[in-house]
Amino acid sequence: MTEIITLLSCIEPIIGKKIQKQLSIIIKAMLTMNGRITMLGLSRWSEKGGSYSTINRFFHSEIDWLKVNWYFIKKHMPKRGVFLLAGDEVVVTKSGKKTHGIGRFFSSIQNQVTTGISFLNLSIISVNSGKAWSIFMGQITNKNVKGCSKGKEKKKSKKSKSESKKEKNKAGRKEGSKNKDKKVIELSPYLNFVKKSISRVLAVIKKIIPITYFLFDGAFGNNNALQMVLQTGLHLISKLRRDSALYFEYKGDNKKQKYGDKIDYGNLPEEYLVEMKLEKSIITKIYQMKMRHKLFADYLNIVIIVKINIKNGRKAHVILFSSDLDLDYEKLIHYYSLRFQIEFIFRDAKQHWGLEDFMNVKEKAVHNFANLSTFMVNFSYGIRREFGNEKMSIINLKARFHGVKYLNEIIKLLPQKPDAILMNTLYQKITAIGAIDEEKRVA
Repeated sequence: MTEIITLLSCIEPIIGKKIQKQLSIIIKAMLTMNGRITMLGLSRWSEKGGSYSTINRFFHSEIDWLKVNWYFIKKHMPKRGVFLLAGDEVVVTKSGKKTHGIGRFFSSIQNQVTTGISFLNLSIISVNSGKAWSIFMGQITNKNVKGCSKGKEKKKSKKSKSESKKEKNKAGRKEGSKNKDKKVIELSPYLNFVKKSISRVLAVIKKIIPITYFLFDGAFGNNNALQMVLQTGLHLISKLRRDSALYFEYKGDNKKQKYGDKIDYGNLPEEYLVEMKLEKSIITKIYQMKMRHKLFADYLNIVIIVKINIKNGRKAHVILFSSDLDLDYEKLIHYYSLRFQIEFIFRDAKQHWGLEDFMNVKEKAVHNFANLSTFMVNFSYGIRREFGNEKMSIINLKARFHGVKYLNEIIKLLPQKPDAILMNTLYQKITAIGAIDEEKRVA
């Protein structure tokens, strides 16, 4: 318990002593307990001061999780190096109809639309250590974010088949239409939500650590998302569709001409080849070039990774891009690959810290439980560092606290407390029950 209180001392100015005490009790219960992490489960495994009513009050308290995460991260994250801001969505499956924000969302794990709740997570990634630290967790709802509220959509005027057919077959652009500045865009409710979330994070952290790049998956491979990120003062690193219509830089004399030749992914010019390597039977070719897309406002820094199987001749390629035209291909690829670290946050939060288990339905309680789950991923980094073993698995960490819990309960039943040598032996044996042998696992 002393280790938990010590680690939480840095966030006391944000949440106060009362909530800090409640949080320490809940964290110890989460580290100790078996089974699903719900409010009822936490109250059963909590020690003195952790009644169901107390835990319920905690989850209905007003907590600034952005600052809580930042104060904790600031203490335990490396102070030097390059830092990135990454974003992604996570879907938590839920049944029933009463959970706040429940709707139909696409789950990448199930590869289909499912009933549940969705969150936007923003994380700081340290390039030097390769670790991601969750800093923001905001709920995405169909009504106030996606803009799908029923009954408020404008009714489209009905047109006859002949009128609609004429409009469809009419060549060229509409009469009176003008060229639009692609930099001037109207943000969707979702992009507005992401922009506000990024701005909130930057307002808290930018004075301490410099952030230049924002990472997101292929969902941000469009001009609107790019312009939104640029409005926050960051450069975007993301991915384009594999069949994107890209154009080379025009080098002719016609000043009105913007676009050069269209790219042919089956026959990429060797002058743009920057790296080629052979591993087993796979040839990897990497191309970097400055290109245009007709739906984007400016040039894009394009990196194309082509893989060729020598045995069967099959090819596959991935298109990464950045708004920073000076970013070299090695950094662009490395930075984008680090975005996957955010998936480990979701995995640990769901598997070990109750993100998939909680049964709260009210807005504030849902928000607090989801943020507590991701905060526990940060906390587990900190406490393993406190124990002097950052590579310790979460299963071993929980086995340690679980063993100490049972050991303390057994000692209370003994007429006389064992001596220090026996206590140390008991501690080593009992905390090893349920733990993974790291050496055997690595071998």
